[in-house]
Amino acid sequence: MQVILGANGQIGEELARELKRNFNSDIRIVSKEAQKVNDTDEVFSADLTIREKAIEAVKGAEIAYFTLGLPISSDLWESLFPKILQNVIEACKVNGTKLVFFDNTYMYPQDNRILTEDTPFQPFGRKASVRRTMAEMVLKEIQSDELEAVICRAPEFYGPAKTQSITNTFIFNNIKEGKKLKVPISAHKKRSLIWTPDASRATALIGNTPDAYGQTWHLPIDESHPTYKEFIKLASTIYGKELKYSVVPKFALEITAWFNPKAKELLELLPRYAYDNLFDDSKFKKRFPNFQATTYRQGIEQIKNGQSNQK
Repeated sequence: MQVILGANGQIGEELARELKRNFNSDIRIVSKEAQKVNDTDEVFSADLTIREKAIEAVKGAEIAYFTLGLPISSDLWESLFPKILQNVIEACKVNGTKLVFFDNTYMYPQDNRILTEDTPFQPFGRKASVRRTMAEMVLKEIQSDELEAVICRAPEFYGPAKTQSITNTFIFNNIKEGKKLKVPISAHKKRSLIWTPDASRATALIGNTPDAYGQTWHLPIDESHPTYKEFIKLASTIYGKELKYSVVPKFALEITAWFNPKAKELLELLPRYAYDNLFDDSKFKKRFPNFQATTYRQGIEQIKNGQSNQK
């Protein structure tokens, strides 16, 4: 049996579908208000800030996937994320369960360097510091040989359905609502984005590959690394109309943050939009050469078709 902790977000839902399709139909869905993804899923509602609940949630599982998310709040992240992860680590140790930790790139330097699995952590901001703490917690367990674990790291998302990211918010949500698109800081810097279903498929594959454990893996992307200008031009071709956009400068976003708490929480992520943000997935593609990453054209077409179906 495999358990997904935080299973009702976009990554967790896609992960549940992929596990069912290709690996294991014995799946337990865990969240505060757990809901089935597949008809055969077992559901377990639990508050993972409680150690005993975490142990119970993981009990009987061969593999536990940590895909849990929290609202974008530095206060929440600092108070809850490390505590929840520590409980999950202890639960996995108690139950003899492998841990697959789904991670992001917040703790990486926000500059022009190409990001690899060996890039040192240089967090900028409170949320980035929390993500560094969490990654280091898992790495410590790996290095001590007390827990069989693996880290799956993804860059910024774009994708269908519940996908949440700056790109989805500023680009695809505005297309759906007929609004002018927005680009943060610069339209001319290259970016690495991951299609959320690919992130989940790759995480399932790594979790079910025994020799992948004890390492960090960058998840697979379309390596064309378009600028936002190029990305929007491609989207215009696919949507069959010119999609106009405006670049929102840093000072304008800082002013918005004075009045908008959510915008304030995003400020620490802005520096990366002033540089080429390139994510190296060559380690994954060398180990799993048959994995086909979704191209940006394919992804945007799926988003367009999904939006059309919602009308």
